[in-house]
Amino acid sequence: MNNRPYVPPEIGPHERRELELMLKGIKPLAMFADVVSPSFHWPDAKFEPHVRSGRIIKREYLKETLDGKYTFRELYYALPNEVWRIERAHELSNLHFDHWSEAVPKICAEMGKLLGYSDHEIAVFLEWSERKRMER
Repeated sequence: MNNRPYVPPEIGPHERRELELMLKGIKPLAMFADVVSPSFHWPDAKFEPHVRSGRIIKREYLKETLDGKYTFRELYYALPNEVWRIERAHELSNLHFDHWSEAVPKICAEMGKLLGYSDHEIAVFLEWSERKRMER
């Protein structure tokens, strides 16, 4: 028996395929973000040859968590003609919400577009997120 909650297949279809999709020109931007820790697998080594060759552009941002206990890393990779997406995604990722508001779905949809998700995938994600929010 699987106790994991149902997640529609449209959620996260790029996961672990970011580099492959970028090299095919399908995905314009990839984003990885987490607290810097040994448990998070960062994709630097896979992307680095393509960054060195100029096929992919890399940007990295580090900041301390609000409590100052940890370093948070945001790592972005973009196709050369899509670099503008990095700054916008970084702006969106740094918006802080302490409660749900009408702006949250719009911001999530914009981030999804920046990352190369289809309108259908974004709609499924927003619907699923709203259901999860209402279950709480």
